[in-house]
Amino acid sequence: MQLTAQEQAVAQFVAGGSTNKEVAQALFITEKTVQFHLTRIYAKFGVRSRSELAAVYAREGMGSTDG
Repeated sequence: MQLTAQEQAVAQFVAGGSTNKEVAQALFITEKTVQFHLTRIYAKFGVRSRSELAAVYAREGMGSTDG
């Protein structure tokens, strides 16, 4: 699955349990931008919720930083 660098960062935070506000603060972006990225991430992965995204990340091992 091809995510942009920004989408990857947002997805990792959200899969780890961060709120939109926490993600926005950590990445120095607005909450609206986080919501925009999540909409695109959900579509790319075919999921509809944060918990589904976390499950995909756990199953696919995408939280690792080994590339």
